[in-house]
Amino acid sequence: MTNLRRVALEIKDVGLYDLILQDVQKIAGKRRLSVEEIEHILIDHPEIFEEYKQTNIEYNLSNIHLKNIDTASLKEDCKKEAEAINKNLDTLREIEKYTLEFEHSSVLVIIFSIEFFVLFSVQYFIVLLSLKSWQLYIYGFFMLSIVFAWLYAKKEKRKYKEFSAKYEELYVQTLQMIDKMEEKECIKKEDLWILESDEHIKA
Repeated sequence: MTNLRRVALEIKDVGLYDLILQDVQKIAGKRRLSVEEIEHILIDHPEIFEEYKQTNIEYNLSNIHLKNIDTASLKEDCKKEAEAINKNLDTLREIEKYTLEFEHSSVLVIIFSIEFFVLFSVQYFIVLLSLKSWQLYIYGFFMLSIVFAWLYAKKEKRKYKEFSAKYEELYVQTLQMIDKMEEKECIKKEDLWILESDEHIKA
């Protein structure tokens, strides 16, 4: 559901992907590359494709380059399947963020930020407010916050794993549904491609 030509164009022209472009240039051994050359590198080096997808997820951009099917113009016997595909596409976009590796997720950054704030507060209360007689309680609170943060991170990591598996399963299922709709001549996948993103600013 990710359009290869769009990926190549974005890597070539959009500043967000400059680091990926540098990797592509290293592989090609030259600085100036055509869209077709980038496409071939994406096919031969799937890790570059994955890097592109991970970058999108980090910036809350979708890797699903298909728009929902317009059911109004469909034959009656095609509408039910089209509605199911649209529902799947909406779900995929909603849970797509969970395909990001948990170690690179914003959740982990937030947890570390909160713990840093708690540690700073602990030092503030003990040193600046001269609460040394309370330091065992204060450090105890800090230790409890670490345990809570660890349990919460563990729970979120499990959630990421579950939703990531659900995403992969639904992704394959939806592609198969789209293929069947094409075979029945209900839709043309070509007409569903979103070939550029309004979110991107040209470099």
